[in-house]
Amino acid sequence: MSDFKQLIAVIDQTHRSLQQQAASAVNQALTIRNWLIGYYIVEFEQKGEDRAKYGKKLLINIADNISIKGLSAPELSRCRQFFRVYPQIFGTLSQKLLEMGSDPILGTLPQELLNYDNQAIKVEQLDADQFIPNVPVEKIIRKLSFSHLAELIKIDDRLKRTFYEMECIKCTWSIRELKRQINSLYYERSGLSAKPEKLQELTKQKAIPQKPADIIKNIYAFEFLNLNVKDVVEESDLETALLDHLQEFIIELGNGFCLEARQKRILIGDKYYFIDLVFYHRVLKCHVLIELKIGAFEHGDIGQLNTYLNYFKLEISEKNDNPPVGILLVAEKDHALVKYATAGMSENLFIQKYLVQLPSKENLEKYIEKTLKELE
Repeated sequence: MSDFKQLIAVIDQTHRSLQQQAASAVNQALTIRNWLIGYYIVEFEQKGEDRAKYGKKLLINIADNISIKGLSAPELSRCRQFFRVYPQIFGTLSQKLLEMGSDPILGTLPQELLNYDNQAIKVEQLDADQFIPNVPVEKIIRKLSFSHLAELIKIDDRLKRTFYEMECIKCTWSIRELKRQINSLYYERSGLSAKPEKLQELTKQKAIPQKPADIIKNIYAFEFLNLNVKDVVEESDLETALLDHLQEFIIELGNGFCLEARQKRILIGDKYYFIDLVFYHRVLKCHVLIELKIGAFEHGDIGQLNTYLNYFKLEISEKNDNPPVGILLVAEKDHALVKYATAGMSENLFIQKYLVQLPSKENLEKYIEKTLKELE
């Protein structure tokens, strides 16, 4: 190296280039895996000898019998939908698997699938005068993360989906930017605009592009790599420190609290949510969900926590469990506020049975205020 600046520049360039290659490799493997899982499920539903035995509960049975992080029944359903929406991935499958050194997987696939001619579905005819070109499969796999594809498969309109595929690739949108553009009706506005090129240029200027690290730093990639999902959840330093202290404080109470999860991920509809702390109370025989909020209390905070409680009642709680309860902790600069959430439980039952086993509002508020001062 001729000088120090050149040394710094070449190290930075090397890092960025190889980081991008690593991120792309992970993303492509995840996308191919999920497409193949979707294919296997559809193939079994159509030809499986004992498919009638499982019926509508097939995905639940699969999820219960595999120990693969992140592959819950809703995620398996997403894989199946991905396969159905993007059948054109057939055409590049064998080449991609060979590139990845995944020869054993080829043995699980029928020959007609491996010999599939992608040229046959280059266009889809809508009517006599209108054709929709497919975005090249290679670009879809290389340029779009599975998080992007999980959003795109929700779009039923073929032309609309292709529009967002092309814009995503051309403008290197992050997943957040893709969601924002869909919610802002960018496709519809483009069709109505007298000057769509100008709208496109303005949108491109305002859009937040995706960084290579963003491809890796998403829920799907973390679970695929068997990493801890909470590492991808961005918490402020203050919130992290408060949760650390609070977790320890609750456990030290010794009243039957058993920690089940931190940043527990749940899927409601098609959106992910994270619950700060989830405990199981051995005496109450119920889950206790704790949410921490930095800032002023809003009534919607309790509503959100009640939504989590209802989800737990329907999806998580065992048959003999009592209804779950929630504790909302609001930490402001100079004081704290604690509220209980019961999701419609009778007040008498909560007071007589639950409240005696839970930490009091006063103790929790004092603890948060004390911890806030220590962390200043």
